[in-house]
Amino acid sequence: MLQMNSQELLNEENGQAGNWMKRNPEVICLNETVKAAAELLHNLAADFLPVVGESMNPVGIITSKAILKAYLDGGNEASIANYISQEDFSIIRADEFIIDFYKMPYTYFFAVNEKQQLTGVLTRKEIQQCLSFYMNELSQTSHTAEILDVILESAYEGVAVVNQEGIIIEFNEAYSRFTGIDQKDAIGRPVQEIIENTNLHHTARNGMPERGVIQYIQGQPMVVHRIPIWREEKLVGAIGMLIFEGVTELYQIYDRFLEKTMQTAVNKDRVKQPLQENRIEHASIEKIKGSSEQITDLKRITRKVAKTDATALITGESGTGKEMFAKSIHELSYYQNGPFISVNCGAIPEQLFESEVFGYADGAFTGARKGGKPGKLALAKGGTLFLDEIGEMPEMMQTKLLRVLQEKEFERVGAVQKEKLEARIVVATNQNLLEMVREGTFREDLYYRINVIEIPIPPLRERPKDIPVLISHYLSSLCKKYDVPDKEVTPEAMAVFMNYAWYGNIRELINTMEKLVILVESDTIDVDHLPNYLKRFDLLETSYVFQREVKNKEKEVLMKALEENRGNKSKAAKELGMHRTTLYKKMKKHGLDK
Repeated sequence: MLQMNSQELLNEENGQAGNWMKRNPEVICLNETVKAAAELLHNLAADFLPVVGESMNPVGIITSKAILKAYLDGGNEASIANYISQEDFSIIRADEFIIDFYKMPYTYFFAVNEKQQLTGVLTRKEIQQCLSFYMNELSQTSHTAEILDVILESAYEGVAVVNQEGIIIEFNEAYSRFTGIDQKDAIGRPVQEIIENTNLHHTARNGMPERGVIQYIQGQPMVVHRIPIWREEKLVGAIGMLIFEGVTELYQIYDRFLEKTMQTAVNKDRVKQPLQENRIEHASIEKIKGSSEQITDLKRITRKVAKTDATALITGESGTGKEMFAKSIHELSYYQNGPFISVNCGAIPEQLFESEVFGYADGAFTGARKGGKPGKLALAKGGTLFLDEIGEMPEMMQTKLLRVLQEKEFERVGAVQKEKLEARIVVATNQNLLEMVREGTFREDLYYRINVIEIPIPPLRERPKDIPVLISHYLSSLCKKYDVPDKEVTPEAMAVFMNYAWYGNIRELINTMEKLVILVESDTIDVDHLPNYLKRFDLLETSYVFQREVKNKEKEVLMKALEENRGNKSKAAKELGMHRTTLYKKMKKHGLDK
């Protein structure tokens, strides 16, 4: 392999600004008011907006801090021209290399085309991501030391790199300035001797990433990321970064800070309180864990879809988190202050489906409740109705739902007057609806009506990069939930987790981690602690085989669940995370109902 110097590496095509910038960003015109800018910033959950002229040329930047000052001055109806900054940004081209401008003293970089029109925005965060990417790339090369020097020194925040033994092998100047320890004195020593309160040596040993963690250094609460370095599926070290990522993370960090400062005070006299909410299952866009390209793209699409009234179809296998994405759409939409009503179409008997979804009027049928009953469509007024497993919806109801979506009206059973639909509808399925359309079991016109925008959630086996992040998150949450000491996973056990196909996806991963947290008495989870089926799969199967034989595997999973629960269908359905009705249908599909 030819030796490549640092300048050549960062001048590769991937190092161009266009590959890292946010394309076609939201902007605001120079003649808009402060109030309009504030509303746009709020809706986008952003902390800044590029300001453009009539020809889309960037003329300045308006920040949330400037908006706050304007409101304090009583200038909410004033033009933003009075509050924009024209100094904290620089104009660049999308084909420029980040290495050529990253040292410039600006927070924002605006990319323009040949007509000087804004085409993208690059912040220090994206620059940090670019540099981190090259650090990861370099861990695969034989000339790491030479190029790491340039990248480490170009990092916007402090960066330290340790090997698997926790010995510092790189320590950049920013970290040196912050700690007051010279680079030459830090390199070659155990990281815990140089950086106080660090856990970087643990990350290097167990491969579990930690993001946005509070760490006290020299008496100051700092936000740090700890990222493991893998080379050919072998853990070789870890990178620690002092980092800060903006408004959204600020609130999360503040919550963690409060929790950390209160912990010491209540520790001696601790009274165990019942959990008000299962925080592990709390769903919002910020709680969806994963750093893979697939999840990042899905979050971006979700944010865009949420700002419209378009019907969204969320697809994916059982346990991938479809309801989390549905709740995220609700929370980011204009319906966020209304209720989120979830309906599992596979859990309602066919004869009760219409009255449950549409409701019924007084005296609609024998035994009807006096005064009638509102259905899910009425209960979701001002909010979002989530129709899960829509592929299980009876054919008669498919016709009625199509009419509701087209006319934006519905009628209760036995009623003579129509009611206006005042809720957004989001649907989800784990089935191939297009195949069902071809088979004649799902209406074609309804399929195209609900499939305006599809959000396909890939199974966990197709994004193994997310597995360490998910395990780290749920392991920490579950230890806290059950009030047990923090546990860690060995690299060997992590390798098994990453090679297993996760039939039940994230739901199965959570259940597995929950069992391990409860049953494993030591602070370290090793391969010996893992269920046999995880290790058998690691030895005998590959994800490619699983993808080709997914239908056969579904039958195996059903048979295994029924066998382990001695034929008890209710227990088997609960373990598989599905309703009994869905289990019966799947058993019939595979001939297991005899």
